[in-house]
Amino acid sequence: MNLLQIYIDGGNMMHAILVCLIVGLAFSIERLFTLSMASINNRKFLSKIKQALSEGGVEAATEVCANTRGPVASIFHAGLLRVDRGIEHVEKAIMNAGSIEMAFLEKNLIWLATIISVAPMLGFLGTVWGMIQSFDSIKKANDISPAIVAGGISVALITTMFGLVVAIIIQTLHNYFVSRIDKLIVDMEESSTELVDSLIEMKVGAKS
Repeated sequence: MNLLQIYIDGGNMMHAILVCLIVGLAFSIERLFTLSMASINNRKFLSKIKQALSEGGVEAATEVCANTRGPVASIFHAGLLRVDRGIEHVEKAIMNAGSIEMAFLEKNLIWLATIISVAPMLGFLGTVWGMIQSFDSIKKANDISPAIVAGGISVALITTMFGLVVAIIIQTLHNYFVSRIDKLIVDMEESSTELVDSLIEMKVGAKS
């Protein structure tokens, strides 16, 4: 049996499962693009910031952040804009900007998690409906034929299989995105700590 015939034999519930797959892949492509754009070489970027701070001060470092994409650059920019108010305000601005960036990175993951839960349930629902139709066919035929029973159960289980396949695909993508986001968050925290330390050292050096 080819894939199209299996899809047709699965019944109407296969359409709903296919929609889940399409929506899940669409959100996955969007997340993949977003996270790829958010990833930069943090070591290199931090070196640029430190060099800008030593050569041109806070204004030069702020300009570097404004011209760099990614969440690390965004939280650095928010923090550097508050330097004149003190280190405490810088840390607070970084924390607030970090929360916003985390929410942006985790956007649409809830929909992937929903599809992971819904797709298998739609498959099970299709199987139950298929079993009901199978037993109805047995009742109409007034004969418990192995061919009728086996054929009906085989068709009924198709939706369960496809529902699980969709869930496995989306779950794998979801876990990949979560791991990428976790790495970005760690990078943000480490880089923010280094920025604050650099600002403190610069402030101490200016006083001396």
